Amino acid sequence: MLHFTPSRTVLQGYVLAIFALATAAYTVDNQSPDKKTTPTPAKNTAMAPAGMVRIPGGKFRMGTPAANESLCSVPGLTSDALPVHTVQVKAFWMDEHEVTNAEFEKFVNATGYKTLAEIAPTAAEFPTADPALLVPGSVVFSPPAYEVPLDNYLQWWEYRKNANWRQPFGTGSSIKGKENYPVVHIAWEDAAAYARWAGKRLPTEAEWEFAARGGLSENTYTWGNQFTPGARYMANTFQGSFPSKDLGKDGFKGMAPVKQYPKNGYGLYDMAGNVWEWCSDWYRPDYYTTLVRKGGVIVDPKGPADSFDPAEPGIIKKVQKGGSFLCSDQYCSRYVVGSRGKGDWKTGTNHLGFRCVKDIR
Repeated sequence: MLHFTPSRTVLQGYVLAIFALATAAYTVDNQSPDKKTTPTPAKNTAMAPAGMVRIPGGKFRMGTPAANESLCSVPGLTSDALPVHTVQVKAFWMDEHEVTNAEFEKFVNATGYKTLAEIAPTAAEFPTADPALLVPGSVVFSPPAYEVPLDNYLQWWEYRKNANWRQPFGTGSSIKGKENYPVVHIAWEDAAAYARWAGKRLPTEAEWEFAARGGLSENTYTWGNQFTPGARYMANTFQGSFPSKDLGKDGFKGMAPVKQYPKNGYGLYDMAGNVWEWCSDWYRPDYYTTLVRKGGVIVDPKGPADSFDPAEPGIIKKVQKGGSFLCSDQYCSRYVVGSRGKGDWKTGTNHLGFRCVKDIR
């Protein structure tokens, strides 16, 4: 089990989390010239909801080509993004950036909502756990002070008491001065609750990938096919020796505020790196294969009817996309636009957020 994002599952003793999301992918600096996809980026209209941009409908090739398998650090890990298939989506509105701390705070102030990280696990949920460990909290990236083998992710993740969206690193931490950062420690149902309150919804995986491609066709990244075109970093990722030392060559060590990197062809920021983003779809590794068996163009797919991952059959998962500031070409480079992430829908972490979409009526 390599390249996993944390899942809030209580264990007795030293940790309170097992990790449930494969987050490895791949990186490449030079491929074929960027190609345009079927739709042409539409001009944003005066009717655009505040902070949202119009994503035009159209067809695109969804998934990760088999030829890119060699770019992934773990053989076979990208197989859930195959086969590449043709998808058509309707036009929709999408948030130009991830939901921020300030935006989420307005929701909480208006509704009194409590996130899952703010609610203590119960003995009914975890009957074998030490009661002293049944405390509110979440999973936090905690880099070791020295280089470690990359075969045990528990070396750089920990369940931290009272870590939540207001206290992203646990007791004593704060989001003061970080109002414009993506909100994190958000489980799927927390994100869905915010979206409902805002009159929006979470994007389908197909909508998310179509939007992330920004009008390009079969591009490796949201901006094209070169990772650092003109020696410029286009996203917030991990440079250096993972997981112990992030050099911050892209301008940030750890999470960045929103809108620090160039927007893509549709006017969207941070569709790669910074924080993972929840989608509405349940996760199954064979879902693309199931779609292709139907034949033809797949129109507005909404995901499978339920979740099942044979790698961890006891954990219910939703799709996540985009990668995070922890993605590294040494370990987990799933900022590649066609790759897929997956995660326990009851878990938030400090590298996982979301953005919303809205139907065009």
